[in-house]
Amino acid sequence: MSELKQRLTDEMKVAMRAKDKARLGAIRLMLSELKRVEVDERIELDDARIITILDKMLKQRRDSIQQFEKAERQDLADIEVAELKIIQEFMPAALSAEEIDQLIDQAIASTGASTIKDMGALMGVLKPQLQGKADMGQVSQLIKNRLN
Repeated sequence: MSELKQRLTDEMKVAMRAKDKARLGAIRLMLSELKRVEVDERIELDDARIITILDKMLKQRRDSIQQFEKAERQDLADIEVAELKIIQEFMPAALSAEEIDQLIDQAIASTGASTIKDMGALMGVLKPQLQGKADMGQVSQLIKNRLN
């Protein structure tokens, strides 16, 4: 079992003992999504893949928060914010803006990217390094600004 999945399972037990329903619900959501992927693809997930799945869950929460706030449903947005915070606890530490800029510079140098047509190659190099450590939408925007 991967280290991250084991940590999730242990945290679920702690939340059960503490009778922390909100935390328990969020952790169960994460574990059920991991289980769904394992069953669908008939694989055992490693930490890198788990981070990718959790990153996708974070993106879904951010989108939901925007939609709920637009619809003036702050009660529902608050639930999503709480889940988002719990999911983030299991993600690697976020990179600073300077670290992201350095990685983009290195990727541009290594791929020889010079125009927006090179965007795919750059994202291919950067995604494994940044997944779960940076908002890929913002990284994409930074690259576009550099290449234009």
